[in-house]
Amino acid sequence: MPRLREVPKGEADEKVALPLYAMLFGTRDPVTEPGTATGTPGDWWTVFANSPATLKHAAQGFAYYRSPERKLDPVLRELGQTWAGWATGSQFVFSQHCKSLRGLGVSEEKIEALPVWQTAGCYDEKERLVLAYADRLVSHGGRVPDALFAQVRDAFSDEEILELTYITCMYHMHAIMSRALRTEFDDRDDPITEVAAPDDFDALDFLGGERGKD
Repeated sequence: MPRLREVPKGEADEKVALPLYAMLFGTRDPVTEPGTATGTPGDWWTVFANSPATLKHAAQGFAYYRSPERKLDPVLRELGQTWAGWATGSQFVFSQHCKSLRGLGVSEEKIEALPVWQTAGCYDEKERLVLAYADRLVSHGGRVPDALFAQVRDAFSDEEILELTYITCMYHMHAIMSRALRTEFDDRDDPITEVAAPDDFDALDFLGGERGKD
């Protein structure tokens, strides 16, 4: 379960949370009867409802990137968002935006190849530029080499680049928050833990030496 309290329908903010609850869950209380159309529990919404202002701000971000006023091709936008999920290790963000790519008609070959896009031959030049730029935003903290940015600038307008940068970074944030708060598909233990050594193992075995010697 998530690390923060989930807000039940009876306690949810009337102006912000309740309309979103109705849109996603119908008449159900999402705390006692969880589940969304995409198969997630829906606890991202009930956790964010702890702060109506935060929920409102996040929901406005969703409306922003889905607006028909955006200049960036939605497929390219989704590639950046999906890579943000993968590179950050958020199963929730990655899974949701794989579905979005599929909904936009992107081939299964491209969706399956996303984790290895660097060596996959199925992406066109613009798609590869988007993924390379998104990787620099997410995996390298925004350290984009001049040579790469020059290629991006040749392929996209300033407005498209700003949208791509903003939306990818926004979803990097969502991926981080989802993991930290253990919401949705990110409610899972970290897979990197110490594997216990045999009972008779001596740490000095690593050094190939004997106890008491230099």
